[in-house]
Amino acid sequence: MFTQTRVDEQGRPLREEDSTTYVGAIETAEQFGARIYAEAWQRGWARAQKKVVMGDGAEWIWNIADQHFPEAIQIVDLYHARQHLWELAAQLYPNDSARQHRWVMVRQDKLDNGQIENLVASLRSVATAHPQWAEPIPAQTDYFQKNAERMRYPQFRRQKLFVGTGVIEAGCKTLIGTRLKQSGMFWTVRGANAIIGLRCCRLSGRFEDYWEARRA
Repeated sequence: MFTQTRVDEQGRPLREEDSTTYVGAIETAEQFGARIYAEAWQRGWARAQKKVVMGDGAEWIWNIADQHFPEAIQIVDLYHARQHLWELAAQLYPNDSARQHRWVMVRQDKLDNGQIENLVASLRSVATAHPQWAEPIPAQTDYFQKNAERMRYPQFRRQKLFVGTGVIEAGCKTLIGTRLKQSGMFWTVRGANAIIGLRCCRLSGRFEDYWEARRA
């Protein structure tokens, strides 16, 4: 979780330095929803002028957002959305990177410009013209259709909002990957969650506060 109040010289959003805090555990989506809700309120969610929840498009994320943060703007990470196009291109044109690139570029423009209805129509026309591709295309079409309002990227950019989850991705690698996924490591859920909790405290600047609370 982080705050943003400024933009750079080009008008791009800037994350406030040292504003990022982390929570996490190996747990159910319901439990994580309660965890992130508590963190949001501790961080002053109620006072935020504009609220945003970002995700990769997974349904459980939006269920949490609807339940705990109904007033928030919901944004699908642009780069995850692009990845869906690349994955589909790889299925349609296996072992032909040049055709994959050409196919994606035409449709990526529609995605980047928030023209999701046009993108969906384009994908459906491909499935109609090429029945042999009828299997891989519908799932991706549904993905874009369901998340259309979360993919209005020009609208989000006009509001000076982030459209990428790079901070979250980096946090996952730093907090989890570099400590818990090293070669030869094996963890119990309890042990992993203990380390995750300590790392969340440390990277959130709350390590001393944690130990003070423990001593108390």
